Amino acid sequence: MMDLLRALGTFGRIVETGSFSAVAREANSSQSAITRQIDQLEAHFGLRLFHRTTRHLSLTEDGQDLLGHARRLLAAAEDMEDALGSHRSTPTGLVRVGLSAAASFMLVPRMGALFERYPALTIDLVVRDRFGDLVEERLDVAMQAGPPPDTSSVARMVATYGRVPVAAPSYLRRYGEPKHPTDLAGCACIIHEAGPDSAAWQFTGPDGPIEVVVSGALRANNSDVVHRATLAGYGIAFLPEQSVADDIRATRLCRLLPDYPSERHQAYIVYPSRRYLAPRTRVVIDFLVEQVKLTGALIESGRAWSESDAA
Repeated sequence: MMDLLRALGTFGRIVETGSFSAVAREANSSQSAITRQIDQLEAHFGLRLFHRTTRHLSLTEDGQDLLGHARRLLAAAEDMEDALGSHRSTPTGLVRVGLSAAASFMLVPRMGALFERYPALTIDLVVRDRFGDLVEERLDVAMQAGPPPDTSSVARMVATYGRVPVAAPSYLRRYGEPKHPTDLAGCACIIHEAGPDSAAWQFTGPDGPIEVVVSGALRANNSDVVHRATLAGYGIAFLPEQSVADDIRATRLCRLLPDYPSERHQAYIVYPSRRYLAPRTRVVIDFLVEQVKLTGALIESGRAWSESDAA
């Protein structure tokens, strides 16, 4: 006899990922076994659920109708399991997570704790600055600056971030610490080439906005390269807070000019639907929120460099 709930869950996951083979990998099964579940589901209801070609997969009208019913049934089953406490088992399977490069610098070194807690979990990271329709991009959750363009998604504002000027202790011992943003014009700065205004660093002071045009011997169009060059002591960089929080805590980098903050941007965790979240996605969202809060605490506790810190 066909396991209807399992088949409906497989059907829903194929719609979300857009791929039979991706679902087979998640389930540690063969593609033929996944195909057989869909064939049995189509035979059970006497419906054709997908238009399938070698390059494209899309729902039929009957498939779209069944998807709504399947989601309601699966949500009811999940609610029942939650109420009875049977979701104490370890979440399993693949979660595709969209992150900015800065967020990935923060999160990847800390992900060992997540895998230790949930050893059957698999994470697929997609790294870029902006994301569109999460369903089309086959993402379970994304963390990005600013709200998503897709208003049907759930968008949870979890933090505000800015950029901070940082330098290695070795650089500061050699050249000293800038006391005011305008001092940066005479410093060796490492510039992240991300647009025409990359060398114009913006701050806010007691008297209002301050713009400083900086220069230096090294520029790069990759933020990871800028980060590594800063750690090596080549100069001062203006980096996203979340990418340097752990370095500040470990005193590998020193936060400069704390009384002159940069413009703040809101960070959002985005996911397609609150109601149909799989347990594996829930634990990843909880982990993201936990790490964002930790990063905020590290940044708030960061201090300007002083000679005593380097001693």
